Amino acid sequence: MPKFVIEREIPGLGASSPEELRAISQKSRAVLNELSPHVQWIQSYVTDDKMYCVYVADDAELVREHARRGGFPADRVSEVRTTVDVTSAE
Repeated sequence: MPKFVIEREIPGLGASSPEELRAISQKSRAVLNELSPHVQWIQSYVTDDKMYCVYVADDAELVREHARRGGFPADRVSEVRTTVDVTSAE
């Protein structure tokens, strides 16, 4: 399945409590269960005002559908073309 990075603009997100982040995660997981196995959440990164999520999915439209059903923004959905890390320099 293709991998996607989703950028979600959520002002003040970085100041969220663990309980608030857990509630967001639980809502996301409930929607993912409805769309399974066609969309899978890998990991998310929280910054001050954004969340960057990594998903694998059949296509970008399923990622957007997850956002619609969950009430989450999906300001940018980008397909990962390749990965680069420290071992890429060897």
